[in-house]
Amino acid sequence: MTNGGVLKVAMPKGRIYKQASELFRQAGLPIPDDFDDSRRLIIPVPEAGMEFIMAKPVDVPTYVEYGVADIGVVGKDVMMEEAKDVYELLDLGIARCRMSVIGLPDWKPVIHPRVATKYPNVASQYFREQGQQVEVIKLNGSIELAPLIGLADRIVDMVETGQTLRENGLVEMREMFQVTSRLIANRVSYRLKNTAIQTLCDRLGRAIPSVIQ
Repeated sequence: MTNGGVLKVAMPKGRIYKQASELFRQAGLPIPDDFDDSRRLIIPVPEAGMEFIMAKPVDVPTYVEYGVADIGVVGKDVMMEEAKDVYELLDLGIARCRMSVIGLPDWKPVIHPRVATKYPNVASQYFREQGQQVEVIKLNGSIELAPLIGLADRIVDMVETGQTLRENGLVEMREMFQVTSRLIANRVSYRLKNTAIQTLCDRLGRAIPSVIQ
């Protein structure tokens, strides 16, 4: 993958990380065995013609939009919240979960309801489309706490297994949409490094069934 130089990949830390690196390996890319345990922020893989930039998931679309990374791996939830000007190339099918409206089981509709979330843009658009007027409160962590302490009537958050909700006495009230990780590209990089990027897409596409089954 040397067309147009080294391909710079913004890779998210955390939940998506290990599944994404395994997918790259299944695609035949020589990702080092210690890649998953490295604390380095920039990891060159010259034998693959690639360089990985380890980033917070929410920052991946920004790195790609501004061209410091040619491509990136990011959850659909982050893409919808950030609304960056990038190409979405491929549904990788990994890190599958869902965005849901969540609350206490005895929740009753109230006037001027408040909804807490890490995704204020997504939540605002959803309730607007439902014809509901809500006050959206942005939080950065422990979203489940909001209805327990009376900060919000409901929350909008990601759900994978639902275990955290059950442990805190919360229930999913409505699934909003399914979320998987996507491969995105910078618009200029997609033109200048098209051969390398398309080759990677093809290889990842063939590897997806072996990782998500």
